Amino acid sequence: MQYDVIVIGSGPGGYVAAIRCAQLGLKTAMIEKYATFGGTCLNVGCIPSKALLDSSEHYHNATHTFAEHGIDVKEVKVNLPQMIKRKKEVVEQTTGGITFLMKKNKVDTFEGLGSFKDKNTIKIALTKGGEQEITGKNVIIATGSKPTELPFLKPDGKRIITSTEALNLTEVPKHMILIGGGVIGLELGSIYARLGSQVTVLEFMDGIIPTMDKTLGKELQKSLSKLGMKFLLSHKVTGATLKGKKVTVTADSPKGEKVVLEGDYCLVAVGRTAYSQGLGLENIGITVEERGKKIPVNEHLETSVKGIYAIGDVIKGAMLAHKAEEEGTFVAEAIAGQKPHINYNLIPGVVYTWPEVASVGYTEEQLKEKGTKYKTGIFPFKASGRARASMDTDGLVKVLADTTTDEILGVHMIGPRCADMIAEAVVAMEFRASAEDIGRISHAHPTFTEAFKEAALAATDNRAIHI
Repeated sequence: MQYDVIVIGSGPGGYVAAIRCAQLGLKTAMIEKYATFGGTCLNVGCIPSKALLDSSEHYHNATHTFAEHGIDVKEVKVNLPQMIKRKKEVVEQTTGGITFLMKKNKVDTFEGLGSFKDKNTIKIALTKGGEQEITGKNVIIATGSKPTELPFLKPDGKRIITSTEALNLTEVPKHMILIGGGVIGLELGSIYARLGSQVTVLEFMDGIIPTMDKTLGKELQKSLSKLGMKFLLSHKVTGATLKGKKVTVTADSPKGEKVVLEGDYCLVAVGRTAYSQGLGLENIGITVEERGKKIPVNEHLETSVKGIYAIGDVIKGAMLAHKAEEEGTFVAEAIAGQKPHINYNLIPGVVYTWPEVASVGYTEEQLKEKGTKYKTGIFPFKASGRARASMDTDGLVKVLADTTTDEILGVHMIGPRCADMIAEAVVAMEFRASAEDIGRISHAHPTFTEAFKEAALAATDNRAIHI
């Protein structure tokens, strides 16, 4: 069977690439080793975690803020099996939607493990048994990533767990020890903290969400501490042991002192590693990076072998579903002879805790390192009428603008609905807007987005109105 494009992997990068290829008139096939499409994001990542985040937030509000709103409820309790059931239904509906889109766009799909026999031939070890070979002029590798394991701390999938198992617990942990203060760990940790777990975070760096602007990490730590979450920063985990239902985790403090923590669950969330093994890359002369297992690509996302492309988590850059989607579209259009474009500096990052965290462009630390002269405008949500009305006053919006030109260089938010608000900043920066441009645009009142306008005004000769 001959195709114009074969896509290996059905995550956000893979399925978007397949659909765009089909839209452009290319005969396309997609291979997925699991029974459902959508990859990590739809099955055990973005979608299920957001379902549980929303459920846990409803419970937290029922037990902590309803009374102040004048809503009296009695005997509120967690029904974790129902939460997990609803999460599963959301996942099934979403992955089922991808199956529909494949049929709609006439993309041929194969269930099994695809690997290179040669640069144009893909051998598929079919899930139902047997093998099949298909050939293609172009191949897109979109195999995603898997949770990173510490060499000295192997998850058992029951008490020492990864993000995958954390989405299917049958009980609310009494004490969850969370190794890693990054995006994935904090989202999952906050779910169980809201449901009543004691959560202790061990983070090797000196702040949480260390890849984002430091202001955001400091503000998020303040907010999550209100849930009862505890943070041990600059701590190096040295090991973990399991005895019965008790997990003991050891770490070294910044002073070199030994720290011992005991809990009933340990969630290891120290990042993700590219899933590039088993593809038969050695058969076509592609060598992955030793650290991180990433596949090297050029500016066209083409590997060292002509006609073989790679996108998403399996290549350099942030491991984000929407980055993979943009790259999937980029490669499809490049194969079709178009001239696509991606501005990697303007791909937003989001943490779906509550308050939400969102960021785009340069951080303040990066601007200092570059020697760029910049000015800062900050507006706190406690000064927002809309935020006070909804009791969501934690957080702020921070705008960084060029001192000379006033062009917006970075926007960093923590607060209500920032995951949605950041899109305005992305649009503004794509069109190279100035801080004054945002300050002069009318924003509906009262809305959370007014905080962005006020922060932009603050960066423009300190002109914020409401602080």
